[in-house]
Amino acid sequence: MGFLEKLFEGALWNSRFMIVTAVVGSLLAGIAIFYMATVDVVNLFSHTLHYADPSLTVEARKALHDATVSHIVEVVDGYLLATVMLIFSLGLYELFISDIDQAHGTKASSKILVINNLDDLKSRLAKVILMILIVTLFEEALNMHLETPLDLVYLGASIALVALALYFTHAADGSGHSQVAADDGEGQPDKHGH
Repeated sequence: MGFLEKLFEGALWNSRFMIVTAVVGSLLAGIAIFYMATVDVVNLFSHTLHYADPSLTVEARKALHDATVSHIVEVVDGYLLATVMLIFSLGLYELFISDIDQAHGTKASSKILVINNLDDLKSRLAKVILMILIVTLFEEALNMHLETPLDLVYLGASIALVALALYFTHAADGSGHSQVAADDGEGQPDKHGH
């Protein structure tokens, strides 16, 4: 019975390697989105070269300006989404498979790979997703046609809600950082035993 239990537990523990498919898939999706956003930047740059054309009318120049700003927001949105996929890929690998040895000890790892549990991963993803939503709202606000005073109230309310969401996110970060500092002061080892 002990042998069967050991065999089952070993198989159960090693089943975590199925996460590698999600890690690779997320990484490939992130690379694809980075590629698409970069192609959009190149196309955007080629279109904006016509902005200085003296034959453009004022209306055409204004339309090109508005379209360019809108496309820039879309590019930012794409890069943020690619960042989500990259953070998700790295976080899953760190949580389920192994620490990324090359990353630890570098300054970048302290900013990206401070993921000790699923809550840390969810928190990091939630922040980037919030930024994507803010960028999307900004994009919609650029294309919004204010026809009635109520439209302006809706726009103001949405901006106020975004500000409130950012405030609560920042407040949660402040309490989390002070808790980590307090824990470090008590001599508790971190995830890597330091």
